[in-house]
Amino acid sequence: MAAGFLSALSGGAVEVRSAGSMPADMVNPVAVEAMAELGIDIGAEQPKILTAEAVQSSDVVVTMGCGDACPYFPGTRYEDWVLEDPAGQGIESVRLIRDEIRGRILGLLDELGVAPTRA
Repeated sequence: MAAGFLSALSGGAVEVRSAGSMPADMVNPVAVEAMAELGIDIGAEQPKILTAEAVQSSDVVVTMGCGDACPYFPGTRYEDWVLEDPAGQGIESVRLIRDEIRGRILGLLDELGVAPTRA
C-alpha cells in the first residue's frame, strides 16, 4: 500500500521500489480492495525479496519491522514505520492501516519537498 500511495501521490517524481524481507506469495487481496476504493490499483504487483542492491541504491528506505533482516548501509536514510500488519484482517481494519500509511506518505513527500499530485 505504501508503494502504491507513493507512486500515485508523487506523480512519478519519486522512484519507488517495494520489497520485503519475507514477502508473501501474493499481494493481500483485502489491501488491493482497500486501495481500489481510493482509485489506486496495486493488484498487478508481485511481492519481491528485498536485496542489498535495492537498499544501497535508495536515498530513503522505509521499513515496517524487518529489523536485522534488512540490509543496512551508512549514509542511507532509514525510517521504520510501526504499523499493524494487514494480513488476515478484514476490510475495516485494513482501511485504518491504509489511511495511516497515506498520512505517513504525505509527510514523507513533504519532507522530500515533493508536492502531492492529488489529494
